[in-house]
Amino acid sequence: MKKLSQLQIGKTGIIKEFTDLEMSLKLMEMGCLPGEEIKVERVAPLGDPIAVNVSGYMLSLRKQEASTIILQ
Repeated sequence: MKKLSQLQIGKTGIIKEFTDLEMSLKLMEMGCLPGEEIKVERVAPLGDPIAVNVSGYMLSLRKQEASTIILQ
């Protein structure tokens, strides 16, 4: 069980589920749906936030938000 926040730059994963119900609704509205491929594009110098590519567009997430996304 790997979290999005643990993924290295350039690596991809498939969204499996979410650990936080409230946050999952927000993330799904932004295109982070189960079964979607997600790729870490950039990480800020201090590690927060991270830029990911999901559903064909770039999305910036805080580490705390990214840690609620479980990958396959």
